[in-house]
Amino acid sequence: MTSFGTFLSAQPLLALFLTIALGYLLGAVSVGGLALGSGAVLFVGLAVGAAVPDLVLPPLLGNLGLLLFLYGVGIAYGAHFFRGLTSAAGIRANLAAVAAVGCALALTLLAVRWLPAIDLPHALGAFAGAGTSTAALQAAIAVFGTAPATGYSVAYPVGVAVPILLLGSYNAFFRPRLADGAAPAMQLEEIAVTEFSVIGLTLKEAARNLPPGVTIVAIRRSHHNLMADDALRLERGDVLMVTGTDAGVLHDAATRYGHANPGRMVHDRSDLDYTRVFVSSAKIAGMRLADLHLPEELNARILHVRRGDADLELTPQRMLEFGDRIGVLAPRASFAALQKLFGDSVRSTAEISYIGIGVGVALGLAFGAIRWPLPLLGRFSLGFAGLLLVALLLGWRRRSGPLQWAMPISANLVLRNFGLTLFLAVVGISSGATFAATIAANGLLYLLLASAIVAVLVIVTMVLALFVFRLPFDSVAGIVAGVTGNPAILAFANRIAPTDRPDIGYAMIFPSMTVLKILLVQVIGIWGK
Repeated sequence: MTSFGTFLSAQPLLALFLTIALGYLLGAVSVGGLALGSGAVLFVGLAVGAAVPDLVLPPLLGNLGLLLFLYGVGIAYGAHFFRGLTSAAGIRANLAAVAAVGCALALTLLAVRWLPAIDLPHALGAFAGAGTSTAALQAAIAVFGTAPATGYSVAYPVGVAVPILLLGSYNAFFRPRLADGAAPAMQLEEIAVTEFSVIGLTLKEAARNLPPGVTIVAIRRSHHNLMADDALRLERGDVLMVTGTDAGVLHDAATRYGHANPGRMVHDRSDLDYTRVFVSSAKIAGMRLADLHLPEELNARILHVRRGDADLELTPQRMLEFGDRIGVLAPRASFAALQKLFGDSVRSTAEISYIGIGVGVALGLAFGAIRWPLPLLGRFSLGFAGLLLVALLLGWRRRSGPLQWAMPISANLVLRNFGLTLFLAVVGISSGATFAATIAANGLLYLLLASAIVAVLVIVTMVLALFVFRLPFDSVAGIVAGVTGNPAILAFANRIAPTDRPDIGYAMIFPSMTVLKILLVQVIGIWGK
């Protein structure tokens, strides 16, 4: 073992990636539905650091990892973040989260004051770990050195387990009613026009009788399928193709024009056909549907946009992203031109603009390096919180002239997950030597403190969001995941509340609470040092 430790200390990069591999193996183990995920990398790092105290990794590696993680989060959630700051539901959710973080921090400071065995560096590390906030840990490390990492590592498992336990218990006991489920898939209906009242109307006039969410996309006349034209007048025997997401509403639409007559248009694809193309062109990604004008000669019409596993509503403000799948109705002769227009390259959806990343990160680091005056405490800099704020702004903007800030979802996930993994491995290895001693001395005390902190985070958030602000439970589950900050909690929230609201709630809360935790830890650290 001694010789192996000597070998690892001489091969720091080997030790780093061995830690990452073993950490993910451990993180994949599920006990009662609870898995640590990437957080297990920290514990493997602590074990490696304790076993090989001579192993030293450059701190720059950890900072690089955290930088990639925060920048990826900002780019991914910028639009949701700013929408949450302006919408009524987003404001209420953020107020609940801010109150919860404030109460949790107050409890942490009271523990430092009342319990002599707990000092401020370890307590702030426990505060960061209870909220599973890697960025807050970095802010504490910047002030106190590696000491907060010990409190973080003790508190982290509790920070994952307690929110899952509380959310699961509330769901099992109260069986809360969920909001509307995830967006349903697009459906088609073919309607034979037989009603006398609509014959002779233009398609534009006839569309006024349609229920909300139903659109006429094509018409069949004289054995030919034609693209819908607002000026075209309906004749007896025409067949309309309409789209919507509710089968009952589509049936209601059919009764207003005649009767459902499926198959005639779908089975004849000689004039118009349906295809899906991937958005991989930098010219299209980041563009609103209102600004997207398909060339008239292509005779094409967008039927729907699918992102991830959900069909999105076609609105003028809908912004296209890398990796979106666009459903298009067009003649087959136009397919090649449509593929060229949208890019239609699955491979390119995993590529990113390194110019955009370079400029964006440089702007964020420069903003974070500015020293701001703070009354009674001197001057301080935002550090990586400034980077996150700039990334959120760029993620909201999506692009600025020729610079593309947005990234494909798959590439963004790889970037930020690798960054988080790298940071946790470096912090664990660097803190392993002092971890065992702290656990032996005050481990139970820190576990109790972490449990109290995270319980306050979750309970205050749920009480305010559910009973004061009257938000639906599936939104609240996402808000709890955002205020506690761990993707494993979000995954559990999605299991007990299978709608799209947990993801939206998480996106609205996670960035703002990450920034708040960083600032609070930094200010308290400067004040108490």
